[in-house]
Amino acid sequence: EGFSSIDESMVTGESIPIDKIINDKVIGGTINKQGTFKFKATKVGSDTLLASIIKMVEDAQGSKAPIQKLADKISSIFVPVVLIISVATLLTWLTVGSQFMPFNQALSYGLLCFVGVLVIACPCALGLATPTAIIVGVGKGAQNGILIKNAESLEKLHKVNTVVVDKTGTITKGKPEVIDIILSNTDKTFTDTEVLKLIASIEKDSEHPLSIAIQEKAKTMGIILTKVEGFEIIEGKGLKGKIDGKQYYAGNLKLINDLKLNYDKELIDILSKQGKTPVLFTNIDKVLATIGIADTIKETSLGAIEKLHKLGIKVVMFTGDNKNTAKYIADQVGIDQVFAEILPNEKADKIKELQSRGLIVAMAGDGVNDAPALALADVGIAMGTGTDVAIESADITLLAGDISKIPQAINLSKKTMATIKQNLFWAFFYNIIGIPLAAGLLFPFFGILLNPAFAGLAMALSSV
Repeated sequence: EGFSSIDESMVTGESIPIDKIINDKVIGGTINKQGTFKFKATKVGSDTLLASIIKMVEDAQGSKAPIQKLADKISSIFVPVVLIISVATLLTWLTVGSQFMPFNQALSYGLLCFVGVLVIACPCALGLATPTAIIVGVGKGAQNGILIKNAESLEKLHKVNTVVVDKTGTITKGKPEVIDIILSNTDKTFTDTEVLKLIASIEKDSEHPLSIAIQEKAKTMGIILTKVEGFEIIEGKGLKGKIDGKQYYAGNLKLINDLKLNYDKELIDILSKQGKTPVLFTNIDKVLATIGIADTIKETSLGAIEKLHKLGIKVVMFTGDNKNTAKYIADQVGIDQVFAEILPNEKADKIKELQSRGLIVAMAGDGVNDAPALALADVGIAMGTGTDVAIESADITLLAGDISKIPQAINLSKKTMATIKQNLFWAFFYNIIGIPLAAGLLFPFFGILLNPAFAGLAMALSSV
């Protein structure tokens, strides 16, 4: 029974509420924004949509395989090879060396070289190469508002070639704003400011998010609202009120049709294709103005996507919103591919689909509805302004929800991995030079042997 507007952003991710009437379904955990109603619970506990989302997150997190560290692989080969070289060095001194010098001297030199090889080749530098770079990388990320949950995420991020972004709250600000005030061609009585003053005055007693968007616009323009008499909410359609004895209405197309007024169908069609929600403002005789309300694009979105493209990364957008809105937003910021009108479980399926094509996928989102996809992606990136569930599911959190930090995080990962590889190269290069010296390769030519004490010093210096 009853009527209300429900904020379903938890599930759909969309900021504009959905009007609900008798026989409509409502979802547990979504927020009643306006009005009162009675509903029948058809699913409870583990059967609810929220419980199923949580289970999907747990399943996705459990399916992740830990990445094998590059240094571990190298060390697993390097250590046995060094042991073989050191034993071979001792045996060579005992067999070949003893032919050119007394056996006890060959044994003495052989033992010195055996110890020298073990000491100089001690894989400290190899052991330090990866964790030291990761500690610095994670620290640098934190300084720049990029919180990295674990080293695996930082390692995997440099391989990413596809970034999936949620529309609402990631590309857009996540709250409706007044974009257009379009006066009717048939009425020249009012200016934009006068229309906004009238409609904001009528809307001031409503808690509907579209009403709040109009009130915010009037507030930013410093408009002083006027007294309204006979204010009334018309369920599912809009509201009405009298100003200076004249009757005014503000609402959707259902209200205009009830009033049997003509309106500009072409204008409504254009606004819809641009992803804007039209609010029509009328008197008893005609439409005076059309207000276009939409979730606006963040200032940083376009620059961030350009940077991702420069890094050779494809950008895909997921949204529960309609195709017109999704396409309009995508065209404005240069998105490569769009999946519109998709539900939370479908987001996770689409991530799997992209991964099945051999793509390394990072997903950026901020809502409960994004959590399964964040957990399933190769790297999950949560907006710091988002829900706790999204942040918990993600591998990386961007403070202040700034999308421009995504290319920054990828660059950080690439530089960290370059440092690791550079560290490993120098650790190897040092060993390639140091091991033959320690084994006594120069002795037959120059009579030079490397004292184990100097080998220890060289090993320590290589770590530094």
